[in-house]
Amino acid sequence: MNIFDKFNLENHVSIVTGAARGLGKAMANALVQAGSNLVIADIDFDEATKTANEFMQESGRDVLVIRTDVTKEDSVNQMVAQVEEHFGKIDVLINNAGIVINEKAEEMSIDDWYKVIDINLNGVFIVSKAVGKVMIKQQKGSIINISSMSGIIANTPQCQSSYNASKAGVIMLTKSLAMEWAKHNIRVNTIAPGYMKTELTKKFFDGSGDMVDVWMKGTPLGRPGIPEELGGIALYLASDASSFATGSVFTIDGGYTAL
Repeated sequence: MNIFDKFNLENHVSIVTGAARGLGKAMANALVQAGSNLVIADIDFDEATKTANEFMQESGRDVLVIRTDVTKEDSVNQMVAQVEEHFGKIDVLINNAGIVINEKAEEMSIDDWYKVIDINLNGVFIVSKAVGKVMIKQQKGSIINISSMSGIIANTPQCQSSYNASKAGVIMLTKSLAMEWAKHNIRVNTIAPGYMKTELTKKFFDGSGDMVDVWMKGTPLGRPGIPEELGGIALYLASDASSFATGSVFTIDGGYTAL
């Protein structure tokens, strides 16, 4: 087989949570360009619909939008049932939905702590559990969890203990699921991005400032990443090109954690 054929996702079905915008949208777009049909599972139905229409016009692929709250098991189970009914299978899952709350640990409310953990970690487990059942029946699948370099190092100068803890949890959950589900031919890996310049953070980076200067001085490439730079690794992990990769952390951070 030609190596490029291994990246072909023709007739695949991929679910990406939080794909209405930002990193999720960029990774979803890479899968669609490689031939995959797509499910955008996002709590922002209107924005997700705009993204879906954009993808369908550009690619002609079947893109299904399902309003999904990843923290609610009923919502997730309904989403998975709808995907099975519409497509009949699930080949790829990217658990991308997540939030960050920058707050000093001693001042952070317990409600905000729970909110971050609930979306970033519990949500990954809830969606993986529901999709994993389908993949176990199929005896095949690829799950890609979006963690962060913040699950490996403690960021500075901002305070974000809840985010860091949640992403460290995603990394260990990834390794654990990879071990449990390898016998079912289900691969589970995680992408750990560094500082990324998205639609939401663009003004922040463009404005520079002391915090941005600290971040960029700690990044050997000297700049933030852009969402499209996660497309290649997402496609690799979704496709047969990564058939021997499971339980691994793929850090895409411009060299930040290499220092």
